[in-house]
Amino acid sequence: MSTWIAVAIGAIVVGALGWVWARYRKRTATFLTEVSKELKKCAWPWDPQQKGARRYRELIDSTVVVSISSVLLAAVVTLADFLLVRVVGFVTRLHL
Repeated sequence: MSTWIAVAIGAIVVGALGWVWARYRKRTATFLTEVSKELKKCAWPWDPQQKGARRYRELIDSTVVVSISSVLLAAVVTLADFLLVRVVGFVTRLHL
């Protein structure tokens, strides 16, 4: 893609975003204000006074649990696939 095409596409995108902002500015501002208010009501999984990695301890722990669970599930699915291929191959005498 040549440079002038990329510049033209960029200008079109910026123009479109500008048009959308001009047309829906009030609704967008209202939406962002409401989102900000709702986020302040949320209960975050850390203490705001904590600093560093301790602040994200629950997030890190959950990530580790999900990662280990994903690997175990992948192992179970792989084993089941391997066994089913062998069983079907034996039953049909295809010996894959």
